[in-house]
Amino acid sequence: MQHESGRRVSFDIEIANIFELGPGEDLDQYGPFDISCAAAADDQGEVTHWTSLAPNGSYADHLDPATAHELLAWLREEQLAGSRLFAWNGLSFDLRWIGVAAQDVDLAAEVALDLYDPMFQFFVQRGFPVGLAKVANGLGVTETKLMDGADAPEQWASGNHQLVLDYVAGDCRITDAVVAGIEESGGVTWRTSRGSLSTEPMPELKQVRALLDAPEPDTSWMDAPLPRSKFTSWLP
Repeated sequence: MQHESGRRVSFDIEIANIFELGPGEDLDQYGPFDISCAAAADDQGEVTHWTSLAPNGSYADHLDPATAHELLAWLREEQLAGSRLFAWNGLSFDLRWIGVAAQDVDLAAEVALDLYDPMFQFFVQRGFPVGLAKVANGLGVTETKLMDGADAPEQWASGNHQLVLDYVAGDCRITDAVVAGIEESGGVTWRTSRGSLSTEPMPELKQVRALLDAPEPDTSWMDAPLPRSKFTSWLP
């Protein structure tokens, strides 16, 4: 499997806002979001966290703009230093809302264009998204999510900060293991809703900028296919 050198760095955020989503409801309609915490993990397992502190010295409800900007600047510095930066659905979600929280959407877009987002690449090839947990299962990744992502805002608000910090770091490690699995096998294998395994060839992971003008896949079999703009419309 051919892929570029450069250390892998995977990152993830958790939002602070609590919602009761209905079946099939789109979380994005409730944005912009506050970020409770964020983490990054490299391919050697080293984890970095970002949080803000409240006046009483405890963790704040959400990242302040200065801390969010530190996170964004750190991600960009990693890219410019030669690291390959990964996030699962990081184009559509994580970087969009980090940019808003940091009050610097232009910098977030710079990071996004150089990001490796295997979920977005999968969507570009197949026309539908796929969840990290289903791909981790399909690729035999042993680390599992500590909780459902929808529970993280409530846990943070309840003061279970360490649980959420462990959870966001775990998601970074799962992302890195999934990326390693894709590069080793040359494809995305996922557990379908019917319980079977399916594979989409992905011999090379590509940066977002290389995918923006890729041909549209055949989605004629879908009732309501997602437009690519759902992932990219925030880019300036």
